[in-house]
Amino acid sequence: MHGGKGAYLKKLTTVQPMPSVRIGKTLEGTSPPSVFVGSWNYPKVFAGPMICPSHGDTRIMDTPESWIPGELSQNEIIRYRMSLVRGKRLLDVRDLSGRFAEQLRDIALSSTSLESEAVFSDPPQGGFTGEEHTPFGPSGYLDRFETGSARWETSLEKVYYDTDLTATDAIIHLNAEGFPFSVVQKVLSAGTMGRKKHRRLVPTRWAITACDITLANSFLSKVRRCGMVDSFRVHAFSSLYNNYAVILMPVPWKFEWMEAFLHVTCDEELIFSDYEVNRGKKEYSCVGGCYYSSKMAVLEALSRMGKQAGVIILREAYKGYIPMGVFNVRENVRHAMLQPPSVFEDLTSALNHVSQKFELPVSRFIRESTLLADSFRQRQMHLSDFSGRHLVKDNT
Repeated sequence: MHGGKGAYLKKLTTVQPMPSVRIGKTLEGTSPPSVFVGSWNYPKVFAGPMICPSHGDTRIMDTPESWIPGELSQNEIIRYRMSLVRGKRLLDVRDLSGRFAEQLRDIALSSTSLESEAVFSDPPQGGFTGEEHTPFGPSGYLDRFETGSARWETSLEKVYYDTDLTATDAIIHLNAEGFPFSVVQKVLSAGTMGRKKHRRLVPTRWAITACDITLANSFLSKVRRCGMVDSFRVHAFSSLYNNYAVILMPVPWKFEWMEAFLHVTCDEELIFSDYEVNRGKKEYSCVGGCYYSSKMAVLEALSRMGKQAGVIILREAYKGYIPMGVFNVRENVRHAMLQPPSVFEDLTSALNHVSQKFELPVSRFIRESTLLADSFRQRQMHLSDFSGRHLVKDNT
């Protein structure tokens, strides 16, 4: 990830701390179900269950796809997440035969929340955030861990026992069957998909990006065969202190992601961006996992529409925003693409419309972009027309 962005997001979590649940050395509760696999010291990593100190159905605590439709506030989401306690043990990612690895498998494949009991070496401490994964509460080393009987989800069980099915095909298959992204990612992370000799525990943040990339590539192969949209379209959505505008252009596939952080801590106005042209992107994005989450979300929608387009996504994050993982980007862009689009005959009108919805002048995005600036120049538009916060009033 871009060093500047990574340092900035880390600063945001320091400025706006998230209090964690406090527990002792023993914990009885439920796993939503949820597992977390770290990446430090790979291939020997810390992995384990996430446990909530309450009983019953706690699936909503680890199902990001339900939070925006359920109109949960940012504080409600954080309260859920910081109530999850991470138990951990050091595991070799290739060792899937031990009892603890089998317990993680049972959690990942479970169709319901699992009753769990944990004994820690010391009371779990801290609270954790990341640019890719959702935050969670305190973490501690497990001395003992037990779960109730797991009832595996039938389709997940079939994928587990199909040791000739590649992980790529399994991800695409489960997505097509309607499984939430978060479920597919956990199944991959727990080492329960792919050809048998290739199965490994996959660090959570790697698994998230791997699923986004795999699905995006699958959707793009279909989208490239589709006819282009016949106009400029803007899909917009706002939630959780974020504002999004997805601009579709009637040109072959290309993609640019631009995000602005405005006065989140004080008076900063920071823009980070990355892009790809029609041939795609080879190196890892400088803006991190949000690039792949946003790309997957918009390609999912284009595939559903049976259309191809060039895509520019603009995002603004405002005061009150707290980094909560790339689910925030993925689900906001998905919801933007479900909104009826505003339709325009040219890019000028589309940008005029966006300018009325955003805080930053469009000229700021254009100056710091690559593809948007190229489209701007190709159409012989004048930057002076975009120097203010808003353009000419849009009467569409």
